[in-house]
Amino acid sequence: MDEQLFQRAESFARNIFQGDSSGHDIYHTVRVHDLARTICSEEGGDEGIVRLAALLHDVDDRKIFGDNGFCNARRFMDSEGIPEGIQDLVCRIISQVSFKGKDSVSPDTLEGKIVQDADRMDAIGAIGIARAFAYGGSRGRAMHIPDDAPKEGMSAEEYFANQGTSVNHFYEKLLLLKDMMNTDTARRMAQQRHDYMESFLDEFMAEWDGQR
Repeated sequence: MDEQLFQRAESFARNIFQGDSSGHDIYHTVRVHDLARTICSEEGGDEGIVRLAALLHDVDDRKIFGDNGFCNARRFMDSEGIPEGIQDLVCRIISQVSFKGKDSVSPDTLEGKIVQDADRMDAIGAIGIARAFAYGGSRGRAMHIPDDAPKEGMSAEEYFANQGTSVNHFYEKLLLLKDMMNTDTARRMAQQRHDYMESFLDEFMAEWDGQR
């Protein structure tokens, strides 16, 4: 795999996400790619597979495209003449990346673990906070409803059907991710982002309740 392939993969993803304002835009893809390279440099693994899977990890996202059998990722890789075995590996990584409540899985390859860690890293911290509210707003969800309690231990089906508030999303997913990281590198990186989210929520609730 050469650098031009990754540039074309980024361009392909850019076209897929043109106009997106839900937090699943091309900049999310690029950040995941860059984080995955950073983690890969520390943890090892096949960097080419990591980079390709990171760049294509959302082009068939269920939240946006439904269950489409990885047709976008396959279409790009077919156009590049990528061997079927590599295509299958990339699609397997993509299928294992997403958070699915209590049905979430840890990928069965190091490359998959790295891409999953990078994707989860972009869901937490300052950018994760911004993305949570951007996504909630794009789906017409309230920021916060005091009497609406978070739903714990959701199955994949329950998680994807959930229409809870953006603040509940922190308790249903984002605050769980630090302890779900696969690699030592990601676990170290995640701690600061996790602490920042907790500080944000403390401030949010204090302001909501008129305490400061």
